[in-house]
Amino acid sequence: MANEEQPLEEQREDQENEANATAEETPNLEEEKKDEGEVQEAVADEEIDPSEKIKELEQKLAEYENSYLRLRADFDNYRRREQKERESYKKYRAQDLISSLLPALDNFERAMQVEPENEQSKTLIQGMDMIYRELIKALEAEGAVQIEAVGKEFDPHLHQAVMQVEDESYDSNIVVEEFQKGYQLKDRVIRPSMVKVNQ
Repeated sequence: MANEEQPLEEQREDQENEANATAEETPNLEEEKKDEGEVQEAVADEEIDPSEKIKELEQKLAEYENSYLRLRADFDNYRRREQKERESYKKYRAQDLISSLLPALDNFERAMQVEPENEQSKTLIQGMDMIYRELIKALEAEGAVQIEAVGKEFDPHLHQAVMQVEDESYDSNIVVEEFQKGYQLKDRVIRPSMVKVNQ
C-alpha cells in the first residue's frame, strides 16, 4: 500500500514542477512579444516618407527660430528700458534735493527784500545774498534753472496763474508779475512760477 502511494506523490510533484516551469516561461513569451512590437514600430518609423520627415523637422526648426527671435526681442526691449531708466535717474537724481531746497530759497528772497535799517542789518543782508547766490550756482550746476516769467507769454506748463489784470501797457496773455519763482530741472518742471497774467 505504501509503495502504491509513493508513485502518486511523485506524480503530484512532477505536475507541480511542470506548472511552475510553465509559469516561468509565460513572462518570457510576453517579453518576446514586446520586443517584436518594438521592432515592428522601428520598421514602421523607417518606412515614413523622408520628405514628410524633412517637413516635420523644418517646422520644428521654424518654431525654435521664432521662439529665439521673440526671446531676443524681449531681451533687447528689457535692455533699452533699463538704459532709459538709468539715464533718467542720472538726469533727475537731484530733483528731490532741489524740491526740498526751494522753500529755503523763497525765504532768502523774502528776507533780502527787507530794507536794512542800519549798517549791521545791511551787512547781514549782504551775507544772506552771498549764500543765496551760492545756492543758485549749486542748483545750476545740477541743471536746475529759474523759469523766466515777467514779460513772457503765459505758458500753462511753466506758469501758474493766480491773478488776472487788465493792463494796456502789456499785450494779452503776457505775465505781468511773478509772486513765486518757478524752477525747471533739465526739461522737467519742478515747480511752476506763480504769476499775474494780463487778460
